[in-house]
Amino acid sequence: MTTRNRTGRSPWHWLLVIPIVLPLLTLLFNTDEPRLGGFPLFYWLQLAYVGVVVLVTTVVYRRTERGGDR
Repeated sequence: MTTRNRTGRSPWHWLLVIPIVLPLLTLLFNTDEPRLGGFPLFYWLQLAYVGVVVLVTTVVYRRTERGGDR
């Protein structure tokens, strides 16, 4: 028998820090090269962050939805 966390808090929520902090690390994309399809690094990396946000949000949701936090 598992005990349920009634506060709604879960360690999985800490994963949500990644999509918040990652775009703030400007040293990662403060350059023009490499280009992808003619786009400078800044633009295509910003688009890649969208995928990271979707992935992390999906994982956290699945792990913390009702009965999913194990």
